[in-house]
Amino acid sequence: MIAPATALRTRHLLGIQDLSAPEIQLILQTALAMKEIGTRPIKKVPTLRGRTIVNLFFEASTRTRMSFELAEKRLSADTLGMTTSGSSVSKGETLLDTARTLEAMAPDMIVIRHGSSGAPHQLARICRSSIINAGDGMHEHPTQALLDAFTILERKGRLDGLKVTIVGDLLHSRVFRSNVLLLTRMGAEVRACAPGTLVPLGMEALGVHVTRSLREAVTGADVVMMLRLQLERMRGLFLPSMREYFALFGLTPAVLEHAAPDVIVMHPGPMNRGVEIDSQVADGPWSVILDQVANGVAVRMAVLYLLAGGEEAGER
Repeated sequence: MIAPATALRTRHLLGIQDLSAPEIQLILQTALAMKEIGTRPIKKVPTLRGRTIVNLFFEASTRTRMSFELAEKRLSADTLGMTTSGSSVSKGETLLDTARTLEAMAPDMIVIRHGSSGAPHQLARICRSSIINAGDGMHEHPTQALLDAFTILERKGRLDGLKVTIVGDLLHSRVFRSNVLLLTRMGAEVRACAPGTLVPLGMEALGVHVTRSLREAVTGADVVMMLRLQLERMRGLFLPSMREYFALFGLTPAVLEHAAPDVIVMHPGPMNRGVEIDSQVADGPWSVILDQVANGVAVRMAVLYLLAGGEEAGER
C-alpha cells in the first residue's frame, strides 16, 4: 500500500526519476478530477487565472504541445507559445540566453521540449519559473509516462502486478525511459523487445526483462506499448529494412493472440502504420491510443495545478 502524498516536493517536473511513488499516485488521482472538467458544457475553471505559462518548443510536436496548451487554457492561465522558427534562436541565440530573456518577463512556468538531453535541467538551475520537461533529447518525457499510466489505470484499475510489454526503438526513446521508471516504481512487470541494435545497455539493472522475440514478449501481456523507429536520431545502419523490421517486430492481430484476452494496445504517437503496428491493431478493439491523447490533457492539467501549489493555487 502506497502512503498518499498531499503535494509535490519540487516546483519542477524534470523527469519521473525525481518522483516518488506517492507523488505519482497524487498526480494520477488529481488527473481523475481534472478529466471531469472536460465533460462539462464550459470546460474551464479559474484555477490558474493570472498565471503566465510559456511553451518553449525547440522540436516539432502535435499531441504534446496542443494538449499542454489546452490544459493551460482550461485552467485559465495566460499562455505564450514559442518555436525555434521566427525566434532569436534561429539567429544563433543560446538556450540559456533565451531562458534569461523569458525570465525577465516573469512567467510562472516554462514548458520546454528540446533536442538536447538535460536542457530542462539547465533551465531549472537558472530560472525562478517552474520548469516542466515536455521531452528532452533521448532522456525523458515524464508527462507521457504519466498519461500512459493514467490510461492503464482507467482500463485495468491498477498498475501493480501488470505485465507491460514495450516494443520498438528502445535506444532512442525518451518515452521508453520514463515509462520504465514509472511502471517499475509502481510495481508493474516490464518486458522490452527490440532488435539488438536498438536495445540500450543496463536494462536488466532497471528490472526490465529484454528479449528479441516478439512472441515471447507479448505472451500473457496485459498491456502492449509500441514505439516508432526514431529515424531522425539514428546515425548509422541499425536495421536491414523496414519490411524486415515489420516482419519481426510489427504488431499484428496474429501476434496479439498470444497476449492476455483483455490486452490493451498503446502508442505515444506519431504512428508509422505498417512499420511497427498494423492498421487492424491501431484501429481495432485492443487500441487505447486515442484515449491516451484525451488523457494527456487531464494529466497535464494535474501537473500544472500541483506545481502551482495545488489547493493554494485554486484559492488565489
